[in-house]
Amino acid sequence: MKGEFTAIIEPAPEGGYWAICPEVPGANGQGETIAEAKDNLRQAIELILADRREDILRGLPEDAIQDTVLIA
Repeated sequence: MKGEFTAIIEPAPEGGYWAICPEVPGANGQGETIAEAKDNLRQAIELILADRREDILRGLPEDAIQDTVLIA
């Protein structure tokens, strides 16, 4: 599964760049270069989504979600 998110990257007043993702509240990153800001934003999105997944699954019985294997 491929997920795509919007990255808004702008120059920071103090130098470097900052980035936000409107689809994931709280996801932001910064860096000296655009690539660094984008990578930091990606890491922030991954952490937030992993935390949300843990919250969703907390308290569910272990057999509530089954793994599915698709054969082409």
